[in-house]
Amino acid sequence: MNGTTSPRRRRMIVATFAVLALTTVACGGNGGGGGDGGGDGLAGLTGSVNVDGSSTVFPITQAVAEEFNGAAPDVKISVGVSGTGGGFKKFCAGETDISDASRPIKDSEKAECSKTGVEYVELTVAIDGLSVLVNPKNTWAACLTTDELKKIWEPAAQGKVTNWSQVRAGFPSRPLTLYGPGTDSGTFDYFTDEINGGEGVSRSDYTASEDDNVLVQGIAGDENAIGYFGFAYYEENTDKLKLAGVDPGSGCVEPSRETINSGSYKPLSRPIFIYVAKKALGKPEVKAFVDYYLENVNTLVPDVGYIEMPDAMLAEQKSAWDAFKA
Repeated sequence: MNGTTSPRRRRMIVATFAVLALTTVACGGNGGGGGDGGGDGLAGLTGSVNVDGSSTVFPITQAVAEEFNGAAPDVKISVGVSGTGGGFKKFCAGETDISDASRPIKDSEKAECSKTGVEYVELTVAIDGLSVLVNPKNTWAACLTTDELKKIWEPAAQGKVTNWSQVRAGFPSRPLTLYGPGTDSGTFDYFTDEINGGEGVSRSDYTASEDDNVLVQGIAGDENAIGYFGFAYYEENTDKLKLAGVDPGSGCVEPSRETINSGSYKPLSRPIFIYVAKKALGKPEVKAFVDYYLENVNTLVPDVGYIEMPDAMLAEQKSAWDAFKA
């Protein structure tokens, strides 16, 4: 593959492989990588890099893989999309070299990796903000408080909070239909922790999917819908969806590149990660891929709708990686 893949084409790739759950990037293009560096000395590399995990991080890893293959066309890079939790299951079982994650690894997952002898390093690769979305024909829910979001999504709401009029006095009497990530998603864990007070604490009577494109289509086709997923997927679907701002008690804020990066979009902005297994350091192609990832990630993440890390944060990740592979 060459280094000119458009953001729209990358999103099409995301939609395709979120269904297939696995893609192999092994194209014999002659182009160099499209980033600022990391392309020298890669042409002779062979072997494979195996990645699985978060659908949120997938577009970033896929974009890096495409660019990397421009410089190292003989390296096969497989990128799966089984969700953060599903990715950690494979990672801790020793099945993958890298795990994409939209939340930090849980204590239970750490214990599983420890049991199987999988050591790793955590590297932040971008910043994301969870977006609360409604249908464009929704004229009443321009902003929701975190308390109202909890009223909608907490377990006690199951089978009881089923109408918009129950969310706030003055909202219309319309059925409330919900769309959100599945339970293997790091986005689900993050949202439920921040809004409902505990990871996995949520009503279950909603349309759930690990594929964010399914959620996009569901909300776009239902005037009464509300859902949540990463900001990047909203940016690719502004013609189909409408943002609802979030008020944590200090005023309403909508997610944007500026509010997410500044931290003013509270409490739903977050770092997202890759985890690299120590055993994978024995594969030169994995070391080269992660080198390339960190060298070029800030150039590539805006193309797929995420927020690049501040320079100081990126420098910390590079230092952590250098120490790990030393």
